[in-house]
Amino acid sequence: MNDYRILVVDDEEDLCEILKFSLENEGYWVDTANSAEEALNMDLTQYHLLLLDVMMGDISGFRMANILKKDKDTAHIPIIFVTAKDTENDTITGFNLGADDYISKPYSLREVIVRVKAVLRRTSSLPIKNDEILEYKGLSLNVLQKKVCIDGTEVALTKKEFEILMLFLQNKGRVFSREDILSKVWNDEVYVLDRTIDVNITRLRKKIGEYGKRIVTRLGYGYCFECE
Repeated sequence: MNDYRILVVDDEEDLCEILKFSLENEGYWVDTANSAEEALNMDLTQYHLLLLDVMMGDISGFRMANILKKDKDTAHIPIIFVTAKDTENDTITGFNLGADDYISKPYSLREVIVRVKAVLRRTSSLPIKNDEILEYKGLSLNVLQKKVCIDGTEVALTKKEFEILMLFLQNKGRVFSREDILSKVWNDEVYVLDRTIDVNITRLRKKIGEYGKRIVTRLGYGYCFECE
């Protein structure tokens, strides 16, 4: 894997998964969101590139891009629109909103990958949030040192507990199913029971004290780190 993180935002789950698979095969770290609302609840400052569909639910890709470009913390993040809206006016609108590229559906995966590489080459010198330290109030996680502290006091976590907490802190407010957690934390292991994931999260909640209640269960969906 290289150091680039990409977020794919599209309300067609199958397309999200296809793009995720193809881009991960190229060595990128890839997350997905199935609506602009879901994406806007994530920590977008960790991403080097966003792939946005235009026609999505209540908040379109154009509107989401407009929101991001008005926020100083996200204005620098490159955007590629991937959409079936391919009229000249749509393309002009996309570029006027600050898009770095515009890909019309249907597209070839090879074309998407080439365009992603081209945009990242052009924008790789842009500042990206330093996510070496992930924080929520008095809870901090040092990615490089593999250390978690609460109010300056180190908390001993297992490797899996650390990786689960890192996943949650990198994506505050995002709901992860057991399958999501399994693929991101246990991706190198052949067979893991759902119960194993639940046990690790239960232990993690206890170890991080008052912050354990921030890891909430969404019945039927999974877990998320909920901020106040």
